[in-house]
Amino acid sequence: MRFWWPKKAAPKPALSYAESKRLAQDRDPAVRASVAGRADVRPEILCFLAGDPSPEVRRQIANNLSTPAQADLVLARDSDETVRGDLAAKVARLTAGLSSQDREKAQRYVEETLELLARDQATRVRLIVAEALKDVAHAPPEIIRSLARDREDVVALPILELSPILTDLDLLEIIGAGCVSGRLRAISRRQGLGEEIADAIIATSDRAAIASLLENKSAQIREDTLDRLVEAAAGTPEWQPPLVRRPKLSGRAVQRLATFVASALLKELQARSDLDAETTRRVAQEVHRRLVESNDAAPREGDDAEQPQEDEALMQAMATGDKEMVRTGLALRSGLIDATVDKILNSASPKAVTALSWKAGLSMRFATQLQLRMAGIAPQKALMARGGTQYPMSEEEMNWQLEFFETLPS
Repeated sequence: MRFWWPKKAAPKPALSYAESKRLAQDRDPAVRASVAGRADVRPEILCFLAGDPSPEVRRQIANNLSTPAQADLVLARDSDETVRGDLAAKVARLTAGLSSQDREKAQRYVEETLELLARDQATRVRLIVAEALKDVAHAPPEIIRSLARDREDVVALPILELSPILTDLDLLEIIGAGCVSGRLRAISRRQGLGEEIADAIIATSDRAAIASLLENKSAQIREDTLDRLVEAAAGTPEWQPPLVRRPKLSGRAVQRLATFVASALLKELQARSDLDAETTRRVAQEVHRRLVESNDAAPREGDDAEQPQEDEALMQAMATGDKEMVRTGLALRSGLIDATVDKILNSASPKAVTALSWKAGLSMRFATQLQLRMAGIAPQKALMARGGTQYPMSEEEMNWQLEFFETLPS
């Protein structure tokens, strides 16, 4: 079998000066555009085409890497937004890739052109510049500062979050000027944020920005400041998860968090590997205290099987997949030993798992979830509530199920 492969396009033959001059004056805009996109055309012809009446010709000039600086400066004031947008993409891309020696040679050209584009009336043009320069370490500082204060968030946010050009003084001035929440959050996400900037963000009392700051594990926050945030977090739920996950927390902060965070977060605190012995003991005590309190509050045998208030700790633990906490809670509430609880949960028996939930004083709704989530029982085989809320077995039958598993050898 023979294969056909397309031939590579032959390179365009070089144009003579006379020929390129003639084509640049052709009546057909497509012909002029083809000349405007070539790299082998003399600079004076490219400058001439920068003033062409056709936007497509001017776009070709804007994209052409051979276009002289004078022509780019003309195009930076072009009436067509697409021409200015293409020029912005080219100049910003070139700026990011210039060597230090080339930057010195092109500094005036680059800065003049970029300065015009960074102040362009079209948001799209300014955004192109911002996106191209947001993480460039040698971008012109004045242009970066201008973009960081742009009237449109879409332009300012990437610069505020990522530009290495912005100094702490720049950021403090921007924060002090009263920037809105979205911009504060962008600053909060900066890598390696210093303590002074962190203090300034916290001083704004912007809850969303402070949450972003706490989520930023590279941000430096003073220990006493963290302690104050921990105290305030009791009434600010959105701060609690990032506080629990901060890489450095004092033992005092961990112990305080343990007194009010949700059970799933309490387990995260308990699992931290950087806790000292005393803090580990205090957190474990808090876990035990909550389980005991939920056990005391749970309905006992003979109580109404419908519980409007299910055990929060076990429900949250089951929802987050914390099987160990569910096992511990069931054993504590039911009075059964851990081995028996494990045998029941591993039995795949809908009746036995339902009886375990009943013995622990939990609702039938909890029993259904226990079957599905913990015991791995298929939905079509799980026992469902009788009358919408009641256990479907008699107390005698449920006690028999439990006694059977208690007598099974381990």
